[in-house]
Amino acid sequence: LVNMYAKCGSLDDAFKTFDTMLERDVVLWNALIAAFAQHGRGQEALHLFQQMRLEGIIPDKYTFVGVLSACACQAALAEGKRIHGYIVGSGFELDAFLGTALVNMYAKC
Repeated sequence: LVNMYAKCGSLDDAFKTFDTMLERDVVLWNALIAAFAQHGRGQEALHLFQQMRLEGIIPDKYTFVGVLSACACQAALAEGKRIHGYIVGSGFELDAFLGTALVNMYAKC
């Protein structure tokens, strides 16, 4: 349901639905973070990422793609570099998907 609202551009409804859910896994967080980033609401996507980490959810490569996209749309180079360092430090392999997100972020910042 969150993903459906997000894909339709109804981010407020997506967030309201998300906010009522008792269990939020990484897939749910990723859907919301990516949706906010794709719709130009990068600051909110970055805030969601911070909240996700505070709740103890471990990000995956799809999380980072959404977060890097949020950094790119906000021209948040310092945050993007911090995320890049976190990716490297966490041992994530830079595949084409994640590598493209990094190149995109650096190019737009």
